Amino acid sequence: MIKSVLFICLGNICRSPTAECIFKEKAKISKLDIFCDSAGTASWHVGSCPYEPMQVAAKDRGFEMSKLRARQITIADFEDFDLIVVMDKKNQSDLQNLCPEQSDKVHLLTDYSLEDLEYDYVPDPYYTRNFNQALDIIETSLNGLVETLKNHNNILKQ
Repeated sequence: MIKSVLFICLGNICRSPTAECIFKEKAKISKLDIFCDSAGTASWHVGSCPYEPMQVAAKDRGFEMSKLRARQITIADFEDFDLIVVMDKKNQSDLQNLCPEQSDKVHLLTDYSLEDLEYDYVPDPYYTRNFNQALDIIETSLNGLVETLKNHNNILKQ
């Protein structure tokens, strides 16, 4: 049974807090009782709010992220979370190096998409400046993740 999900990106100010925020909404609508959080692989932005342009783009779609604060992933997170979802292959590699014995918990967000995507990862809008592109990929992939979790958790309940 998956009871907790951790979303990971580089600095935890764009992609992963966006995924956390949107996942909470989608899980609530789908009546999934799953705790979620987000973190970054780097420590640069620890304690910071999500990046302002990302917040604005998310808010335009009805997602409020202003109360979230960046943090860095810890080894304890590998024990505390059932599933760790990364935004790109570099994040995946970083986590596999950080805790190789728990790497089976680490999955790429876009692998859950039920639709064809332009990218097989979520490009970092901090660098690309394309916040809507990141939101589109995150939302589409989260639709698939929520469906996967609903099916997985229902099978395990039986």
